[in-house]
Amino acid sequence: MNGNKGLYYRENPEILYEVKAQGGGIKDTDTLRCKGWRQETILRMLEFNMENAEIPELLVIYGGNGKCARNWESYWAIVDSLKNLEDDETLVVQSGMPVAIFKTHKEAPVVVMATTNIMQATWERFYDLQDKNLTIFAQYTAAPWEYIGTQGVIEGTFETLSAIAMKKYNDDLTGKIYLTAGAGGMGSNQTWAMKMHGGVCIVVDANEKILQKRIEKDYLDMIADSLEEAIEIAKDHSKRNVPKSIGIVGNAADVYEKVLASDFRPDICSEMCPCHDPISYIPSGYTPEEADKLRIEDREKYLELSRETMKRQLAAMIALKEDGVEVFEYGTSIRKECMDAGFPREEAMKIGGFVYEYIRPLFCEGRGPFRWTCLSRDPQDLVETDDIALEICKGDNLVERWIKLARKNLPIEGMPARVCYMGFGQRKKFGLAINQAIREGRIKGTVAFSRDNLDSGSIVNPTFESEKMPDGGDYISDWPYLNGLLNAAGGCDLIAIQQNYSMGEAVHTGVTMIADGTEEADRRLAVALTVDSGIGVVRHAQAGYETAKAVANGKGKYTTDSIKIPLWWQKAENVTFGPEGMYR
Repeated sequence: MNGNKGLYYRENPEILYEVKAQGGGIKDTDTLRCKGWRQETILRMLEFNMENAEIPELLVIYGGNGKCARNWESYWAIVDSLKNLEDDETLVVQSGMPVAIFKTHKEAPVVVMATTNIMQATWERFYDLQDKNLTIFAQYTAAPWEYIGTQGVIEGTFETLSAIAMKKYNDDLTGKIYLTAGAGGMGSNQTWAMKMHGGVCIVVDANEKILQKRIEKDYLDMIADSLEEAIEIAKDHSKRNVPKSIGIVGNAADVYEKVLASDFRPDICSEMCPCHDPISYIPSGYTPEEADKLRIEDREKYLELSRETMKRQLAAMIALKEDGVEVFEYGTSIRKECMDAGFPREEAMKIGGFVYEYIRPLFCEGRGPFRWTCLSRDPQDLVETDDIALEICKGDNLVERWIKLARKNLPIEGMPARVCYMGFGQRKKFGLAINQAIREGRIKGTVAFSRDNLDSGSIVNPTFESEKMPDGGDYISDWPYLNGLLNAAGGCDLIAIQQNYSMGEAVHTGVTMIADGTEEADRRLAVALTVDSGIGVVRHAQAGYETAKAVANGKGKYTTDSIKIPLWWQKAENVTFGPEGMYR
């Protein structure tokens, strides 16, 4: 039955250069291509990812190398598998390739996947394995088909900037200038986030086409002809307290060094270049086209040049910090990549990561980049979900402020979607309310709940998310595995366990939970939306954060939900390992 090449192998598979995700509500049965709405929802999420892909013909969704499938044979086999998947079957995806379909049961996950999990991982080993058609780079939400466009990360930037505003600028960034780099699928959010704060953003990118795409998507106002022109425009708008986003074509290292040599100092500086993947980072002196050629002709030389440029960029950022600019690493792994290339650790770590510096207090409440997608494609469904969010989270200033700002400012990129930093307890109430609204017909189509893999309890990375944990557990990777196991126990619809971000130094999970109006969805959502953020609360509580302990004990600010804790972590000197004087 399977043949020599698999049940759904396609000879000469079509390469897609443009994709538009299927829409339609639950009553629009003619839009249902699968055997159930859970399968259809996941198929539409895959298509939605491709709709927003940076390079769809290469299956690259964002981040330079984050792919949704291993190759085009795999892509079409995934599509065909989902279309033919029974309600009591589970599709297994290994690094972007559908490898099996198992008979499970009706409340089991629709899809389980593992991606980029490599022993003794290095970039060189990864590239070799990728060349052999054995793996892909997961890139957070790309591989598990959970990317919702630029908005997916924008609130993280907004809340990071909010924390900076409180720390340094009396809770007000009006007229402040943010210098950053990288305007790709992740980085382009920075401009909108700063403008939403009433500030000015200058963003550098080596690829003019990427900047032009951000203008088309309304995430960038203009492209300046030079750094000098960008600075003058920024200063003018800053003086008048008028928000503005300005792009510059150039290499981040080159531009940051020029800024350092000038008398201009931004108020804030970071970057979102693809430093995590040195083969995607464009070295100084190369155009995107020249970089593409060098990647193919001499990978070793490319990596050397890329890392040398990164080190220059990091050195300039450190110098700006020492000059009084608020500088941070925004999850790009630039510090690790530079340290691996010989940059002194004590120098690199003068810049803190944004989670430790600004976001971790939110993680202690089980908050993080929770998001939902309305699979009908009807913008009115998003309006309804926003209204429900405001009702469920009434009195929560963080949620209320963000939803109102997002409604006013953020464009819809394909499927109507929203990101919102809801916390433990809130997510469950919200998910059940959405499912009820679908059941009553107030929301036309299914709604997929997901989150960035960078969430309260779903990632470990010692130079990023788990940096400087108070218990010293920066390198403990148990927590994302526990997250995946708990979500499987809860009947989550898609679960992905991935190793990426910093090659060989990060593990995380991605999840998708589907509301389709059924009672079965009520049961699944109640459990999955509890354990997914709940294990994040536990992780931070066990590390010693008092806010997280309060939430776990049912004393959260916005929820009375609690978690049973059999034992609280203690320092080694306070526990009993065995008879005194014995090692094992």
